[in-house]
Amino acid sequence: MTGATGLLGNNLVRLLLDRGWTVKALARSQEKASKQFEGLEVEVIQGDMTNVQQFASTMRGVTAVFHTAAYFRESFLGGSHWKALHAANVLGTRNLLEAAYAAGVRKFVQTSSIAVLNGPRGAMIDETMLRTENDGDDYYRSKILADKEVSSFLASHPDFFAVFVLPGWMHGPGDSGPTQAGQTTLDFVNRKLPGIPPGTVSVVDARDVALAMIASLERGRRGERYLSAGRNMDMKGIFSELQEVTGVPAPRRKLPLFMLYIVAAFQELRARLTKAPALLSWATVRLMVRENGRSTFSDRKLREELGVQFRPVRETLRDEVTWYRDHGWIEA
Repeated sequence: MTGATGLLGNNLVRLLLDRGWTVKALARSQEKASKQFEGLEVEVIQGDMTNVQQFASTMRGVTAVFHTAAYFRESFLGGSHWKALHAANVLGTRNLLEAAYAAGVRKFVQTSSIAVLNGPRGAMIDETMLRTENDGDDYYRSKILADKEVSSFLASHPDFFAVFVLPGWMHGPGDSGPTQAGQTTLDFVNRKLPGIPPGTVSVVDARDVALAMIASLERGRRGERYLSAGRNMDMKGIFSELQEVTGVPAPRRKLPLFMLYIVAAFQELRARLTKAPALLSWATVRLMVRENGRSTFSDRKLREELGVQFRPVRETLRDEVTWYRDHGWIEA
């Protein structure tokens, strides 16, 4: 498994172990992975998607590859990241497919994204509504091209099985990054949010996405996409759920769009001068505007073909907050 220490990856590792699988977990940091999986029977392999040959030999004897690694969070920290996105997400996927096949692997689960889909505002979006390569930011483009690498490999290797799972905005326990989703939860609990930003998102539990990954391998159809996006919500709704879970009052003031652009401009300038992460980037604001009203995704195919359903958002947020509290991110 690539990306084993990420939010999706570490939940998938645990679920696979619970089901009796033997897991080889690829991680950039041996120290982080060893600490994260302490007490679990996991073989940690240190490696990076920009150098697949470094760990290619470890895939010998492997039944299937779950590809969850991606250059993502860093791409929202300001500035141009296309070179890194292309190297890790596109070329990395291509090289991983070739190395896995050479090692004898014939099954592959690609972690795609709702970013590869698009539809009219207010529409129910399904797996057939593909986004064009030039319609979106660089991260979106990298995910579209990565999926094309998988599709191309399938076309030229008829004995190879691969499926695509398309997660939404993942929350859940084990988010040690933290991801943007986890950081939002932490900022809410620590009362650092100045107001309610505009936009809608599709919220899903990383554990449910992990279930979808395994189900797609076991019951999915070759070359098919399976949306695992979750529930369409606006930020006011998410904050309301967090208020119920934590007892922390939700912000009431709605943040106007122009204010977000001003904050993003300041944060990007600060990031360039100090090399510190931008808490809000231009890319993030543009994404919020572009995808507002385009976050209602159909789960029909996932339910009918794979039998996977989503748990309530409140349960997800409660478990996420509990995990952060238990691990010292939030005061008890």
